[in-house]
Amino acid sequence: MSERAAPQYCPYCGDEDLRPEVLSEDKPEASHGVWLCRACARVFRLSFVGLSSLSTAVAGRAVSD
Repeated sequence: MSERAAPQYCPYCGDEDLRPEVLSEDKPEASHGVWLCRACARVFRLSFVGLSSLSTAVAGRAVSD
């Protein structure tokens, strides 16, 4: 996947008017995953943490054998 995954709404106010935010002109890579909500003026970061194992992925409970 080469495209940036974009959030659909602000996690604080729920508005959909989001823009990518550049924190530093000399280090644009530091702004990867940073978004500005134009409705509430909050800046938040999205990041991929990892994949869940199968035992915890099913509705938050362990899969029985």
